[in-house]
Amino acid sequence: MKKCVSMAKVGARTDIPVLILGETGVGKTLLARAIHNSSKRARHQFVSFNSAALSDTLLDSQLFGHERGAFTGADRTVRGKFEVADGGTLFLDEIADMAPNGQAKILRAVEYGEYQRLGSETIRQADVRLVSATHWPIRKFIEADQFRKDLFYRLGGIVITIPPLRQRPSDLKALLAAEIALAAQEQEKEIQGLARSAADKLLEYSWPGNLRELKRAIELAVAITEGSIIETDAILLEPLEAPPAPPGAAASEVDGDLSLTNAEQRHVTYVYERMGKNKRRTARALGISRTTLDRKLAE
Repeated sequence: MKKCVSMAKVGARTDIPVLILGETGVGKTLLARAIHNSSKRARHQFVSFNSAALSDTLLDSQLFGHERGAFTGADRTVRGKFEVADGGTLFLDEIADMAPNGQAKILRAVEYGEYQRLGSETIRQADVRLVSATHWPIRKFIEADQFRKDLFYRLGGIVITIPPLRQRPSDLKALLAAEIALAAQEQEKEIQGLARSAADKLLEYSWPGNLRELKRAIELAVAITEGSIIETDAILLEPLEAPPAPPGAAASEVDGDLSLTNAEQRHVTYVYERMGKNKRRTARALGISRTTLDRKLAE
């Protein structure tokens, strides 16, 4: 984390594009905001844009804006994110989920600082500092031709990888204390601390959801707590990992159908659920085409 903070300070002192990598929930958006708030652009806007699951038309409209009448339903002129962020910072979240056409359009805007509103021939310019983020292994996406290498080099002037919470045990106590204090203040409660068993439960947990999961667990624990000490029964953790089969359990007791076809169907369903039922992201994660995914889901 010291290395992350050190690189973030370099990012705040310059206009070099920053790419933030890390698992879901590690605090990529928080770091992006911190870089903006510590930079010379802090007086201007921090504009956040989620790059996932948008059609080409919506992507154009959201990023670059559109003129009235540019498409069906465009009843007024709308400024895009690039225009709104002029002078400030544009945060492109989940950049690896952006479709190829979108990647090409972003590359042009990044290289030349130019863009066009949808339905307009006027070339506009914006002074925008770019910070991007993704939880995907973007270098593997580049190797698989799923993400443009030239765009990666444009966006990744400074690459910061935030380690997951399970690799930061020395930070955990301070993070827990801070979240308890914040949740107690927001809920107007007097919380003095944790029971020993509750603290042990939190410190021994792997936190697959990272800071986001930690915040949710502490907010709930404070809400449940009636007194001044958070007890163990107020710590409700719901790990995403499936519980292991009981020792000595026969295979038939775990799952009656052990065929390869059934295993594949269960895995496809699992990944589909993990991707929030987003078919494009699911197909990419499984390494199959969208058509193949549709067929397997139908089966």
